[in-house]
Amino acid sequence: MVSASLQDATNSAHARAMARDFLISVQAVHGLPVSARATGMVQLVVSELVTNAAKYAPGPCLLDLDVTDGAIRVSVWDSSTTLPAILPADPNRIGQHGLEIVMAVSQTFCVSRKPVGKQITATIVLADDPDGDIAGHQAL
Repeated sequence: MVSASLQDATNSAHARAMARDFLISVQAVHGLPVSARATGMVQLVVSELVTNAAKYAPGPCLLDLDVTDGAIRVSVWDSSTTLPAILPADPNRIGQHGLEIVMAVSQTFCVSRKPVGKQITATIVLADDPDGDIAGHQAL
């Protein structure tokens, strides 16, 4: 398992850069394949989750990245006990599509209460199928 943490993850640009640098290290140092698509999806998920934490939760926000079994687990903890509202898809709604997007690009998605606050975790597969199929999604 390879991991990294950002203790003050209130700046989404800084969190995205950390995620990118972490994935570069995963590939260069540890030799794990990381597709360009996966890098983009991880940065998108990090940006959405960190932005939501900074916007809706007072106080600190923590970002943890862990790679295991060919996937990266992105976890964002914040101090708010209020669980996020996951709204149904609505093409007429303006804004508030962040969690919808995160769930669409992630292999797994979980919200859990913690003794203080909550943690949101999403998992993204790092390598695409050699035949060109997008990783983490079943072909129809």
